[in-house]
Amino acid sequence: MSNARTARFSRRGLLAAGGALGLGALVTACGGEDSKDGGSESTAGAHSGPWSFKDDRGKTVKLDKAPANIVAFTGVAAALYDYGVSVKGVFGPTKTQDGKPDVQAGDMDISKVTILGNTWDQFNVEKYAALAPDVLISTMFDDAGTLWYVPEASKDKIAKLAPSVGISVYDRQITAPLQRMWELAESLGGDMKSAKATDAKKRFEEASERLRKAAKAHPDIKVMAGSASQELFYVSGTNLSIDLEYFKALGVNFVEPPEKAKAQGGGWFESLSWENVDKYQADIIMMDDRSSAIQPADITEATWKKLPAVKAGQVIARSAEPILSYDKCVPLVENLAKAIETAKKVS
Repeated sequence: MSNARTARFSRRGLLAAGGALGLGALVTACGGEDSKDGGSESTAGAHSGPWSFKDDRGKTVKLDKAPANIVAFTGVAAALYDYGVSVKGVFGPTKTQDGKPDVQAGDMDISKVTILGNTWDQFNVEKYAALAPDVLISTMFDDAGTLWYVPEASKDKIAKLAPSVGISVYDRQITAPLQRMWELAESLGGDMKSAKATDAKKRFEEASERLRKAAKAHPDIKVMAGSASQELFYVSGTNLSIDLEYFKALGVNFVEPPEKAKAQGGGWFESLSWENVDKYQADIIMMDDRSSAIQPADITEATWKKLPAVKAGQVIARSAEPILSYDKCVPLVENLAKAIETAKKVS
């Protein structure tokens, strides 16, 4: 395997399967540092008086007032948007090749934000500086505090321009980052008492209970989380991924690749050639819906089309990087619950 091929696999494979590429040392947040327990520390409301927030690295960002010029990873910006908090700039998958909003952009009007970079390793530092950012916010897919989609090559320059906040989406259930995003949005002036916010949270809880009951009623239904690239099919294990860990805790019966098989994927996934895509038996296949992955309708491999779950039409979408608002997570839970409730045993 050539170095170029290895690099491509490491980057695209991890992106495709919901894993995280090791981006090196973490971007150092400006401001004070506290213990590692995290938590919101907003003071005197979002639009008056000083503002502070302790992120999931245990670092506390302190400003004289709530940040007005926010720059965020696209998925984070989409979550904040759902809570009424706007950002000035975004980085990460924001628009597709035909100019439409990427799935990770959620309901944002992408014409109203400055896109600093749309793909991996893209981040226009000059445009970022021109926005006069007060804070940069991103997720983290490792326990080293690496900010997602902040390029290794320019992370030091980026860190000098504004403090950063990191929300961890690594090795925990989705309820934890959902709560942290809620706290962050509230500190930034989001109306968390609005009917939209409170209703979405209630619907998420109801959907979770529905999924729990569906999994209990159909323990024999096997679910596989997959992702497709041109050369490989990735089977994700439940460990490390916030959505799969949560679904498993609710009782969903998942295909679990052995740890040894997941080693090349950093513990996130096992990679299979298309000839071996039938290695695991599943009744439902959840497929990565991100633009970095080939979508089920576009998979032409004959071995894929022969899979029992595919032939039965029991393939559903999976958001491997969920938008961390309750509103956007409700359908993820509901769709899986419905799939389990209605699935035929085909494996």
